[in-house]
Amino acid sequence: MKIIHLGKFYPPEYGGIETVTFDLVEGLNQQGVNADVLCSNKGTETRIDLNNTRYHVIRAGTLAVINSTSISIKLITELKNRVHQYDAIHIHLPNPMANLAMWLIKPKCKVYLHWHSDIVKQKHMLKLYAPWLKWLINRADGIIATSQQYANSSKWLSHNIDKVSIIPIGVADKSQLASQELVNKIRSEYLGKKIVLSIGRSAIYKGIIHLIEACKYTNDDIVVLIGGPGVESFRHLIQKLGLEYKVKILGEISDQQLPSYYSACDIFCLPSILRSEAYGIVQVEAMSFSKPVISCDISGSGVAWVNEHEKSGLIVPPADSLALANAINKLCQDDKLRNNMAVYARKRFEQELTAEKMVKKTIQMYQASSMAVMQTEIFSFRKAFDTEILNSEQALSTKKTKQHSN
Repeated sequence: MKIIHLGKFYPPEYGGIETVTFDLVEGLNQQGVNADVLCSNKGTETRIDLNNTRYHVIRAGTLAVINSTSISIKLITELKNRVHQYDAIHIHLPNPMANLAMWLIKPKCKVYLHWHSDIVKQKHMLKLYAPWLKWLINRADGIIATSQQYANSSKWLSHNIDKVSIIPIGVADKSQLASQELVNKIRSEYLGKKIVLSIGRSAIYKGIIHLIEACKYTNDDIVVLIGGPGVESFRHLIQKLGLEYKVKILGEISDQQLPSYYSACDIFCLPSILRSEAYGIVQVEAMSFSKPVISCDISGSGVAWVNEHEKSGLIVPPADSLALANAINKLCQDDKLRNNMAVYARKRFEQELTAEKMVKKTIQMYQASSMAVMQTEIFSFRKAFDTEILNSEQALSTKKTKQHSN
């Protein structure tokens, strides 16, 4: 089976969907499923990369990025020219450009949708986009939802639940990639303090403002490190609140250094407040490093499914800075509780949330879909055959009746 994954961007571009796509494509190729990638490039030129000598990443030139959507005519032409090489297209959504490409080309191969999130923020754009999205859902042979909670709460998925397979996002285990030298350096820089790490973009739904405000109520022996693209914009708020001694902005952390920061921290915090945070992949990454997690109970999101309350961490109401501070203080003060949650977090990762399990379940979905099509074709053939036999028997019976009458 040969599959092309259709996404917005692909690493080294930063993003949760990009990380999932990478882990999935890498794993599929390792398991003998030929999987390539077609995505947008941040520049206007198109280039083709050969990843790990196993698969191709076609990065189509982009004219502009509007409302997080790449405008790429070249993506459409690349898909049209290449689609005949593949047995299936695996589309990572939301991705209006990929949707448009599919509608224009209308390929005959199988189509799978990987539903990372509903479109939550761009409501005006969604009104225009909705008919295309409905068409794509109807066209799809299968849909992947990352949690049952999100599938149930999505009006798009709940109305098409017969097509949905629940495949939780898993990540590669990078716990052995931490540099002990860097870990020691980070801990020595904040000697005598418990370290709370938070990784995310500066988007409003990430709730970083509430984490910063929570630091007004956290104990003085706690320091919060915030990393991710654009988080430098929060320096003014930190200065305004006089929290420079409690909150440190790290900026974007490289892939090489990130394992060391996970290893160095005592607690991980995901303060996201809106359903745009459909899952919280960084939670899973932290759990793979045996770190307890503090996150928010976002209605209709899978965040609270990933982080089990009072087992792998603590869940607090969204946008509640005081509740966030109380949870941080509680875990930092109680070493036994923190350590127990750390052990459970790692166990949950190993049992449910590895990249290997995600890849295995995806392959099973591909195979089940192929088997269902085969069974349908066999059923149709059997029905046509039975009809032909019945018609022949009826014709023969009619002939005999006429002969008898004569």
